[in-house]
Amino acid sequence: MDSFDRHNQRDLELPIHRKRLMNNIENDLTQDANVKAIFYGGSLGDSNTDIYSDIDLRIVVDRSVIQKYRAMKKQRVHNWGNILFFEGYEQESFIIAHFDSFIKADIFYYEENELTPSVWLQDLYIVYDPYNIVNDIQHRSNQLQYHFGIEDVEAWRTKYFSFIHEAYRRAARREYYYAMHCIDSLRLSIVAGWYMEMGIQPNSFGDWAKIEGERSPLKDWQLELLQKWLSSGDPDGIMMVVNGMRPEFERLNKNLSSFVGLSAEEDLVKEIYNMVL
Repeated sequence: MDSFDRHNQRDLELPIHRKRLMNNIENDLTQDANVKAIFYGGSLGDSNTDIYSDIDLRIVVDRSVIQKYRAMKKQRVHNWGNILFFEGYEQESFIIAHFDSFIKADIFYYEENELTPSVWLQDLYIVYDPYNIVNDIQHRSNQLQYHFGIEDVEAWRTKYFSFIHEAYRRAARREYYYAMHCIDSLRLSIVAGWYMEMGIQPNSFGDWAKIEGERSPLKDWQLELLQKWLSSGDPDGIMMVVNGMRPEFERLNKNLSSFVGLSAEEDLVKEIYNMVL
């Protein structure tokens, strides 16, 4: 814990730096006639921040200047604070800025017609919306509910099958890092199944945000299983974890399949596992 203790005072002050950056962002952008709306998503959007939360910034600009603003996205960020480094590729439409205050900002530029109602746009912190663009989108988004169907369950379980077999191949080749990646992907797939079971839109695959810690929607027994499904990286240990996840996968597969009126394909599940265990 020495590394964390050394930075404890700085970390405690991160919300102050984040708020200062947000003030700079809003003061700059609200004076720009081409900016039609400013809002925040992520933890700021759903009022669920902690001291390490990022700034998930969304900027709506006039269609006539969208390409110019995206091309100048790095230059604009210098108006708001001291940059440590940028992350990502120049040709991308967004930019990730890391400030010298240890605050990270994900910055997206949109034109109005790129915003459509979505469950991801239900929890927003809108700070500037004179044309009622974002308020309207949020209102329509709040009428939506997350639903999953047959195609979602089929995609979920077949992806799980692929990671079972890939974990075996990589462990057999002694490609341990790749095999451990497959274990993580299997764990994240289980989390996606839990989210579907709870009626929550799963994160984008590969995104572990808010799955652990105080802000997690998971129950204690689920978090305990995630911790249990760890491997030291040796081939036998990797396959023991694959086998250890099997009961929960089979339970989820039966439950989710029943919910959408799909066969659980129990014979296929046995065949998939028998090929590697």
